[in-house]
Amino acid sequence: MAKKVYNRIKAILAESGQSSKELAEALKVSEQTVSRWCTNTRQPSIETLYEISKILKRDVRDFLVPN
Repeated sequence: MAKKVYNRIKAILAESGQSSKELAEALKVSEQTVSRWCTNTRQPSIETLYEISKILKRDVRDFLVPN
């Protein structure tokens, strides 16, 4: 069974030219945590997703994969 993709954090980081390390530092979380979000192994909370959208200056809806 294929892995479900829920968020686009990895793609938006690439589009914005920022690294997962920079995002981890800005959020005060580990790089491993951001890596898990980027691979859709784990998902950030809604509150964290809003923080990510502020940091990367994108609409929070851009981070979600439409269903």
